[in-house]
Amino acid sequence: MLNVGILGMGSYVPENVITNVDMEKKIDTSDEWIKTRTGIEERRFAPEHHDTSHMSYLAAKDALEMANILPEELDLIVVATVTPDRPFPSVSAVIQDQLGAKKAAAMDISAACSGFMYGMITAKQFIQSGDYKYVLVVGSEKLSKLINWDDRNTAVLFGDGAGAAVLGQVSEDKGILAFELGADGGGCEHITQEGPHLTMNGREVFKFAVRQMGESALSVIEKAGLTKEDVDYLVPHQANIRIMEASRQRLDLPEEKMAKSVHKYGNTSAASIPMTLVDELKNGKIKDGDIVVLVGFGAGLTWGSVVLRWGR
Repeated sequence: MLNVGILGMGSYVPENVITNVDMEKKIDTSDEWIKTRTGIEERRFAPEHHDTSHMSYLAAKDALEMANILPEELDLIVVATVTPDRPFPSVSAVIQDQLGAKKAAAMDISAACSGFMYGMITAKQFIQSGDYKYVLVVGSEKLSKLINWDDRNTAVLFGDGAGAAVLGQVSEDKGILAFELGADGGGCEHITQEGPHLTMNGREVFKFAVRQMGESALSVIEKAGLTKEDVDYLVPHQANIRIMEASRQRLDLPEEKMAKSVHKYGNTSAASIPMTLVDELKNGKIKDGDIVVLVGFGAGLTWGSVVLRWGR
């Protein structure tokens, strides 16, 4: 059985910074209210002429460069997004052409904030079967176009961005050790799109996330034959600092072992985990051989967790 892992990563973060003070000018809120409840201090909004495919392309280019893989070597492109440029064609097909990945198949998947994990595991299956060698997985969202400015509870939460990873075979002791994907369609109305806007039942989503993130992280660690003590770094979905802290505490990890970018980017849905991973790699927080746990939840309701030993 081939070992599958991440060969290279890239991200794109829009230049336009929207602070909590900027939010105070648009809606009835305050910097203190937002920070206390969410941990968010600012978020990024992409310009009108930069849609999801543009951000995906830029993140993908960086991931290919880090992986030292040419676009024409890709066998498949998977884009996780709930904010495609348009219903069809897929974002993945658009960037397949932009990248020049002529032999790659292309598809989008919709699992909201869990999308990157769903994409990673889809890639893993294709590579492990021996049918494909290299798969590009992108999490990319332009959530700013779904914001309801009349709803102060959700308007402050979301931002735009993209993160990408090239997956392929890695050495025997590296790569994805275990995963868990799940869904509870009974909660599908808790996060949804009504007309042009995103709507959310914050109370129900919070309860679900606090429970599910911790349970899923513990479950996948056990599947990998590891214990909490083996975990070097936790990269949770960056939705809300209180939810993230609950996951960290379930794993008995010190604060310095949990990745945090929610204060800079807000909730970027499927882009959240790969964007955060790229930041932490650049900061030297994740090192070769580290046991890293990725865990997220999202609309659906969906969840996903992955344990990997970092490196090629």
